Amino acid sequence: MKIFVSALEPSSNLHLRNLKAKLLELDSSVEFIGVCDSDLGQSLFKVSEFSIMGFSDVFKRLKFLKQAMDVLAKEALKCDKILMLDSSSFHMRLAKKILSIKPDAKIMYYILPQLWAWKPWRARELLKNFTKLAYILPFEGSFYDYSPKARFVGHPLLDIKDYNSKEGFANLESNVFVFMPGSRKSEIKAHMGVFKEVALRLKERHSNAELRLILPAKFISQDVSTLYGDIDIFTKFYDTASGLKGASFCVVCSGTATLECALMQIPFLLVYKTKWLDYFIIRSLVNIKYAGLANIFYQALLGEAPGRGKSVLHDEIVQFGFNATNILQKIDSFDYKRYFEGVALLKDYLKEGSSKNVATWLLED
Repeated sequence: MKIFVSALEPSSNLHLRNLKAKLLELDSSVEFIGVCDSDLGQSLFKVSEFSIMGFSDVFKRLKFLKQAMDVLAKEALKCDKILMLDSSSFHMRLAKKILSIKPDAKIMYYILPQLWAWKPWRARELLKNFTKLAYILPFEGSFYDYSPKARFVGHPLLDIKDYNSKEGFANLESNVFVFMPGSRKSEIKAHMGVFKEVALRLKERHSNAELRLILPAKFISQDVSTLYGDIDIFTKFYDTASGLKGASFCVVCSGTATLECALMQIPFLLVYKTKWLDYFIIRSLVNIKYAGLANIFYQALLGEAPGRGKSVLHDEIVQFGFNATNILQKIDSFDYKRYFEGVALLKDYLKEGSSKNVATWLLED
C-alpha cells in the first residue's frame, strides 16, 4: 500500500516514524512517498527546504512553495492514501490543490492547526477539505462541533516514551542545566547569545554545574560553529530525552519540547524571541496570552480558555524581557510545588499516545 505523506517539521517526522511502525504492524506492504525524512520513505523534496520561519521568509520562498505544491498534489493522487501532518499554512493549500484536480479525493489530516489560538472559523474550511481530522488535544472536538469527521486520537508525545516511569526524570540536586534554543536556524541565532550568558553565570554560581545543549539530530555530523558560535562550555546532546535525563532545570525555546519537559517532570522556563516584524504580525493575529503548550493544556483541563486563562504551570518570557538577568530570576523563583502538582494533572489529562489510533483510522475505508 502506497501512502502519500507530507511531514515538513522535525517533530512531524518523529511522530510519523512512530506511526509508520504501527502501520506496518497492520499492513506490511505500507510504503511512504511525499515529503519526509529519507529513511522513512521516498521524499520528493528535502524536509529542510520547508524550514521557513516567519512571514518575511515565506515571501522569499513563494516560487519554490508553489512548484512543490504542484508536484506533491499530482503525486498524492497516485497513492492509495493521503496523509498530512501539522504545518497548516502549507497543507490547507495543498489539500485545496488536490481537490481542484480530484474533488472526491480523501485526505487525512493529523495534528491540526491551533484553532483555539487564532482563526477558529477555519474549522469549517478543515471540515470541507479533509475527510478525516485527527486531533491530539481533548478539548479540540468542540471547535468541529463534534463532527464524525473529527476524532480525538491521543497525543503523539506519549508514543515516544513511558512518561509514567521515574527513570531519567528530574534530579533537582544535580545542578544539570539544559538549554534548548530551537531547531530552526533563525531560532538558534535569536537565542544562543543569551543562553551562553545564562550558562556562564550559572557556572559562576555552581562550580559543579553541568551545562547541556540539545541540538537537532540533523546537525550530528556537521560543523555548527558558524550557527551556534563557541559552545565549548556545553555538553552536546542530539536527543531530547537523553539530554533531559537527570536535569535539574531546562531553558527551552517554545515548541513541542516544552510539553516533553513537563511530561518528564523537568522544571523549565519557556523563552522565545523572533524578528520584531514577525512578532507584531503574530500578536495582531493570535488571540492567546500564553504560548507554552503545557500552559495551554493545563488551562484547558482546569476549564479555562486555552492560552487565555489565569492558571499557569510554568513561566514564560516571550520577546520583551528576553535577557540573562530575567531568565536567572525566573529560575531562582520557580514554584516547584505548584509545578509538580500541575504536571500530575496534565499527564492524566493527555492519557495515551496516538499512533495506533491514527494508523487504524487511516487504513479504514
